[in-house]
Amino acid sequence: MKSNKPKASYWIISAIALLWNAMGVNAYIQQAYQTESFKAMYTEEQLQLIAEAPIWSTAAFALAVFGGFFGAVALIMRKKWAHYLFIFSMIAVLVQMYYNFIIIDSLAVYGPGATIMPIMIIVFGLILIWYSKYAMKKNWII
Repeated sequence: MKSNKPKASYWIISAIALLWNAMGVNAYIQQAYQTESFKAMYTEEQLQLIAEAPIWSTAAFALAVFGGFFGAVALIMRKKWAHYLFIFSMIAVLVQMYYNFIIIDSLAVYGPGATIMPIMIIVFGLILIWYSKYAMKKNWII
């Protein structure tokens, strides 16, 4: 199977995917190390809720962001395993969202505006799963 040269849009989408997922990695690292800029974004009640999260939820967060980041790297490297990393990342996102929205009532603590970012994360993740599959069909990634 011969690989085809991707269009310029492929590289733009891959770069955006890398930047988006790098922001996720940054968010995870800030939370893991409890940086001052991280703490400044939340109330004491919200920080307490974050601190009380079970290890499996925190692990899901880490797997989601690092899976997405390495999926974006694989996309840039034109590797088809990007698709599988994006699927893996989405599963981890859904596990984390299950904790945040089903097990705890994060809406009560963070407010209705807190649904915007999770929706964006899910939509962007689904787009990357679809796009990586599309790139496989076009033989842009092998």
